[in-house]
Amino acid sequence: MKRLVNMAEYVRVAVDAMGGDNAPSEIVKGAVDAATANEQVRILLLGDEKAVQTELSKYTYPKDRVEIIPTTEVIEMAEPPVNAIRTKKDSSIVRGMKMVHEGEADAFVTAGSTGATLVGGQIIVGRIKGIERPPLAPLMPTAKGPVLLIDCGANVDARASQLVQFAQMGSIYMENVIGIRNPRVALFNIGAEEEKGNALVKETYPLLKELDDINFVGNIEARDIPAGAADVVVCDAFTGNAILKMYEGVASTLLGEIKKALMSSLAGKIGGLLIKPSLKSVLKKFSVSSYGGAPLLGLRGLVVKTHGNSKAVEIQHSIEQCVTFQKAGINDQFKDRMHLVDRTVKKEESAS
Repeated sequence: MKRLVNMAEYVRVAVDAMGGDNAPSEIVKGAVDAATANEQVRILLLGDEKAVQTELSKYTYPKDRVEIIPTTEVIEMAEPPVNAIRTKKDSSIVRGMKMVHEGEADAFVTAGSTGATLVGGQIIVGRIKGIERPPLAPLMPTAKGPVLLIDCGANVDARASQLVQFAQMGSIYMENVIGIRNPRVALFNIGAEEEKGNALVKETYPLLKELDDINFVGNIEARDIPAGAADVVVCDAFTGNAILKMYEGVASTLLGEIKKALMSSLAGKIGGLLIKPSLKSVLKKFSVSSYGGAPLLGLRGLVVKTHGNSKAVEIQHSIEQCVTFQKAGINDQFKDRMHLVDRTVKKEESAS
């Protein structure tokens, strides 16, 4: 017998159906898959009504939990983000974020313009009081499970007090959304020693060391991230974006070279068939698609940015990520801990 879900129990997720390289087809499919798999989610698809309805007509889905919110504009990837947010009021990104701001949706998911998402998140949705800068925090695969890279795109020039907040938000997120107890938090650096690094890292290290509400394990070097030496890696967005892009590039290149080598000879092809099950298992473990998108943490509502070329599986997992985030009350936990960050930073500043 199908369980009846009260409207108040639904997590309402607004989804940008027009954003990304594969919109609207893959976006709509991912939304339908999420609604079918999870009775606790209600999907609000924002975009061109005719185009979205055409895609929806291909599937059987719970019509009471998937709704189209018609919009007439799309923010393109190359558009200047600030101007786009200000002028395209009926775009899927602006409308979706306004729904979060006005309490009509609990979360917003987009594969569209990263710049517009970051600008809109701060201008439209707004920051939680006490949060200095919202960081973009994707999950990346490692040998020991996912690691949260925070920040990877929002704050290129960060201050030490902001990195401290990134560390706390990252720790709360990994514990309550991913389910890692007492997550290991590390500061990205060019060496493991405390005295190494640039001025920002040297200023941040003692602040993190003093915090008693996170499990700070010290510095981490780039080579130790894939091995799973930490659960949260803290850095500014310039550094984080370089780490993320290198991670993606090496993985793609290495996979391509392995395929090329296996297909270069008869022996290689036979060997490829023999190792295929094991290889698929490893590739699945290191696939980023199962983790969903990168949340912009510290906003008054949840905004999740998925990769521009996201397929349906990434969209589905991003929506499911929103459900877990909302049910765990992550923003309430952020609010409860922000005074700890403020007090630590002020203490350090007064000492200097």
